[in-house]
Amino acid sequence: MADAAESLSSPEAMSAALPTGAWELPEELCLLRETVSRFMQNEVRPVEERQPHDAYALPVGDLEMLQQKAKALGLWCLASPADYGGGGLGLLAQVIVAEEAAKCRMGAYIPACGAFGIDPPSVIWLGTPQQREAYGVEGIRNGKKCFVAISEATGGSDPARKIQTRAVRDGDHYVINGTKMWITAAGEAEWGIVFARTGEAGKGEGITAFIVDRDTPGITSNEIGVIPSYSPFEIVYIDVRVPDENRLGEEGQGFAICQKWLVHARVPYAAGVIGIAQEALRLAIEWARERHVHKSVLADKQAVQWMIADSEIELRAARLLTWQAAWNGDLGKDIKTDASIAKVYATEAAGRIIDRCVQIFGAMGVAKEMPLERWYRELRIKRIGEGPSEVQRMVLARELLKE
Repeated sequence: MADAAESLSSPEAMSAALPTGAWELPEELCLLRETVSRFMQNEVRPVEERQPHDAYALPVGDLEMLQQKAKALGLWCLASPADYGGGGLGLLAQVIVAEEAAKCRMGAYIPACGAFGIDPPSVIWLGTPQQREAYGVEGIRNGKKCFVAISEATGGSDPARKIQTRAVRDGDHYVINGTKMWITAAGEAEWGIVFARTGEAGKGEGITAFIVDRDTPGITSNEIGVIPSYSPFEIVYIDVRVPDENRLGEEGQGFAICQKWLVHARVPYAAGVIGIAQEALRLAIEWARERHVHKSVLADKQAVQWMIADSEIELRAARLLTWQAAWNGDLGKDIKTDASIAKVYATEAAGRIIDRCVQIFGAMGVAKEMPLERWYRELRIKRIGEGPSEVQRMVLARELLKE
């Protein structure tokens, strides 16, 4: 696995591996996909099936056992650079893993139930050597969890103008005051990357990124009740002092850092919902073949056939759009529009597919014996997270219409 992962980190090597005239995955990616699929089927699902329906975390002992097995296979923090102990996978390889790792009941909340570790936010590798070691490498080596705090009550989709949390320099420190909203994973995280205003309001160049330890005095948090099984947090910063060496990047460059992280994160995000929709469709097809009603099986009914056909069409389209975005990212191209297209289409199509699958199952589709009703709820959030559909359409339209 380590050799395969190493060969997948080079866009040039991947380009040479792709056949001419056809869009097929190279052998290395097929091997990676099969490895992840077997691990999910043989290791993750049996453990997950013992947990309550809406569980969002595995017991510590079970999780540690799965993580040790994943590490032995080289399936650990796969998006992080190999030089720092991660898997070093390119974006297309990350997409392949994300789709397979989402094919479990908790898949919309945390891929593979956390068995593959939690990658530190990629922007940490833009930091100083000390920052990379203390936060990035420690995150990979010891599982230190992190959150990224961008959104606020004033709006999360327009951080350049809406961020009101302010950081004021005081000697060799910055003093942060403000409130962040809808922050994922803040409850268990040991540190976070916080985006605060250091310059003029309404301008992207007035935003700066800071690494903030969770136990710094002045930080409080409250869980926000939303659709289960998510648990985002409100985080309040009151006179929180952060040393200058914890500034990530130059002062005023936080918005550019934020954009870089968000654009690339949208692509594996899209792949994850495709994996869930694919698994839901598999279950629905099995049910349609076996369920007898009105003297024949559901699979003989045209209404059901068309729901299945439409779902397959949308799945293939979503997958190819996501692969294209990932491939272009690996080639070093600007994928702002590619990522927006993949994110919008995949999340909206997955929602429609889950809805059809619930309909095919009927009452069983909303029963907690099946994962469908949980996926139905959680996939609704996916159209909002990582930038809502409307913002992605705005980004795309702006690029198409500009002179």
